[in-house]
Amino acid sequence: MGNHQSSIANRQPFLPFDRPDIGEEEIAAVAEVLRSGWITTGPRTQEFERRFADYVGASHALALNSCTAAMQVALAAWGIGPGDEVIVSPLTFCSTLHVIVHLGATPVLADVSPDDYNLDPERVAETITPRTRVLLPVHLAGLPCRIERLLELARSHGLKLLEDAAHAVGAQVGGRMVGSLGDATAFSFYATKNLTTAEGGMLTSEDGGFIERARLWHLHGFSRDAWKRYTAEGSWRYDVLLPGFKANMTDLQAAIGLVQLDKLERNLARRAEIAARYTAAFSRLPELIPAPQARPGDRHAHHLYILRLNLERLRIGRDRFFEELKGRGVGASVHFIPVYHFTWYRQRFGWQPDRFPATEAVFASALSLPCYPRLSDAEVERVIAAVEELVEAHRR
Repeated sequence: MGNHQSSIANRQPFLPFDRPDIGEEEIAAVAEVLRSGWITTGPRTQEFERRFADYVGASHALALNSCTAAMQVALAAWGIGPGDEVIVSPLTFCSTLHVIVHLGATPVLADVSPDDYNLDPERVAETITPRTRVLLPVHLAGLPCRIERLLELARSHGLKLLEDAAHAVGAQVGGRMVGSLGDATAFSFYATKNLTTAEGGMLTSEDGGFIERARLWHLHGFSRDAWKRYTAEGSWRYDVLLPGFKANMTDLQAAIGLVQLDKLERNLARRAEIAARYTAAFSRLPELIPAPQARPGDRHAHHLYILRLNLERLRIGRDRFFEELKGRGVGASVHFIPVYHFTWYRQRFGWQPDRFPATEAVFASALSLPCYPRLSDAEVERVIAAVEELVEAHRR
């Protein structure tokens, strides 16, 4: 029976790990901007900033060309540089650390919690030194970290808290949206994210002065509204107040984002349905550890569904499981390779895997399954069937 199922799976089209949810509305919105004659940063970008701030309950928002840029601009606006330390999770995309290094500051790793794969506040508390300036937690997979405890630590030590919410647009903590909690929050609108602008990001904060400094950093250090220099109300004269970055969002991207924002709650509901179906199926198998659930009162954004293998109960490891899943026509991924595994970071900081046992345990056994709104019910069942078939074939 297993071989028969496998041969059927192989005759089906490959099911990709992700497919962006782009429809005719986004295409029409982009066409409208193209016809308008104003395609870079302008009125659509400003509208997107306002509407996104309203959605997350933040007072201020700044649109950028990536979440990476949002984090870098935020740290620059706080004056982070040489001699400063920023505490961050090792289980994140490398850009979370790149932005710290680019500013001349030092990333300091604290281990994750074994129950939610986010920064462990107790490990963070042990890692704070007199040089620590910022805590930079990640809401991995869209599951909110223990932000209240991290905020307590930040306040008690006089630190800033910047949230890497690349996965977490739409997530909530105690009924409040991620984006209105820390000192600043960085979001990603990359092609695979819950809300996409193809490439793009957003920085939100309650501190208007901070956002104005960030706005200076995000576009060459231009004096305010220098982008208007090609409009009827603009001037060829402008000033450069600091050596800023080139990190602005375009109206083409913002037009897509405005349509995506209207779809977001519906798409979040679909992601939650898929995740619940996976959890119901995989909870029945002792060889599997379903993805962590949100704590009571919180909302998971379900950007990723991170399944873990109970390696003691299987005769194969994660890498072989991944390949065999692909052989059955189902795409998957791994989130993430811990940053201390990468050559540059390992050589530069001398980090050893045994210092981060929880991160190592997650990495060795984690597999991200397709979890996006365009998955049909039949495709969800196909993923479940493929995983169950592999467990049956390889259980001890």
